[in-house]
Amino acid sequence: MNQVLAILTVALGVAAVVAGGADDSPGLQLLGVLLAVGGVVLAVRSRRRRT
Repeated sequence: MNQVLAILTVALGVAAVVAGGADDSPGLQLLGVLLAVGGVVLAVRSRRRRT
């Protein structure tokens, strides 16, 4: 379940970066980057706990 949440978080972050780039919105791009990084961190932590 955590892996799915991590993948969805990264996908949402990438979508926010793309939408922020199209709208020239640096705040939305920053939020997108933070979401994507948070998703990667969540995936790594989930993977480490499983092993």
